[in-house]
Amino acid sequence: MGREYQSTPHHGHRLAARVFLCVLLALLFLLAPASPAQNSPSPAPSPASASVWVMTLDGPIGPALSDWFVRSLEEANKASATLFVLQLNTPGGLDSAMRDMIRGILDSRVPVATYVSPSGSRAASAGTYILYASHIAAMAPATNLGAATPVQIGGGGGLPSPSSPDDESENEESAAASPDSASALHRKRVNDAVAYIRGLAELRDRNADWAEKAVREAVSLSSSDALAKGVIDLKATDLNDLLAQLDGQALSWGDQAVSLALADAQLHQVERDWRTDFLAIVTDPSIAYLLLLVGIYGLVLEFSNPGMGVPGVLGAICLLLALYALQMLPVSYVGLGLILLGAVLVALEAISPSFGVLGIGGVIAFVIGSIMLMDTDLPAFRIALPVIAAVGVGSLLLVGLFVRLAVKAHEGPPVTGAGTLVGQTAVALDDFEDDGQVRVLGEIWHARSQQPVRRGQLLQVTDRSDLMLDVKPDDKEETS
Repeated sequence: MGREYQSTPHHGHRLAARVFLCVLLALLFLLAPASPAQNSPSPAPSPASASVWVMTLDGPIGPALSDWFVRSLEEANKASATLFVLQLNTPGGLDSAMRDMIRGILDSRVPVATYVSPSGSRAASAGTYILYASHIAAMAPATNLGAATPVQIGGGGGLPSPSSPDDESENEESAAASPDSASALHRKRVNDAVAYIRGLAELRDRNADWAEKAVREAVSLSSSDALAKGVIDLKATDLNDLLAQLDGQALSWGDQAVSLALADAQLHQVERDWRTDFLAIVTDPSIAYLLLLVGIYGLVLEFSNPGMGVPGVLGAICLLLALYALQMLPVSYVGLGLILLGAVLVALEAISPSFGVLGIGGVIAFVIGSIMLMDTDLPAFRIALPVIAAVGVGSLLLVGLFVRLAVKAHEGPPVTGAGTLVGQTAVALDDFEDDGQVRVLGEIWHARSQQPVRRGQLLQVTDRSDLMLDVKPDDKEETS
């Protein structure tokens, strides 16, 4: 499971509309190949003139934005762009998505300038790594970067509390005496992150010592301090100012060297395409969670009522979309297993009523698994608690309905078996004083009565013993 970085809570989503959109676009997305040209509808500038591709990335860095950035940068390389500008404002994101973006930057033949803008923006956590990896690092006034400490998966870790030098030896002895595997894992992640960002800093000749502090101590810098400490290359008020300062600047990395001529450069704004919007929807944890539930219950309904068609088709599509989304997200397979167990128990409650034992257990497993499903402390990549609560309450109400139906069926009269004959009306086929034959429910039975019976008289079945019925005269009118 990949390491993750700090982020901020995301706003509520219109879940029902997005789930519906997912289903409509599912087959198109899975069958149609992605066309990079769709990523930028405006015509690419001619190779003879300088061209600057500009992308605005605002929000937590996840699979959708990472995929969009990598595809756009590849297209810029194919178009031989002069410069690729990433206008960045992010609170952080997933480690796997961040590393995909950094690999794209490191492999790019087109220089990438990451520009933290507009004023008030930030390049926190994962954004700091991207800024360090870029060929050019720039910031607008009143922006900041830093706080790049990896978040400990599963919570409960966090940064160690400050301690005095006198306490260090005691802490080391205590740690050696009773090693904490969670703390050791957190230190391992931090050390790996330090080595990673120091490598990027050395590659771009930027302040590696401060980069290490940003990881170990979660410190941040303003744009002015970042420029003074050699963390960024320049400070620009807006995009035009950035391009003016970069005009004529010489860049070299690896075996490549370029001189930027941006005086008459054509700007090429990279727009989001339907693929990015679709990925943003299905990789939203709450949407992926609902797709998983619709898929499971759709298949259960289809199997319990074969031939309906719609639940099975809809369930299969939603389940495939959910599995596609979950493989791109930090999933806890224990949580996923609990969700599947809960769904099975609720389905068994409906098929074989246990008066709530299976159903309530299934709902408990369902809710616990839903909370555990996303193996991350990043609010933007967790399932919204109101969604979990709504699904849990809905499942509990469904179990209550199953229990009520089961109790009602249990308290009602028997509809099969020998007990169904008791209380039924029989018709005497002959006159008899002790035993004779009667017709009940279309069948002929031997019957006995303590009172004389006339042919055609209505009788009531009071008991049954093997193949003999006990009857008594009914108060209803006789029939012939």
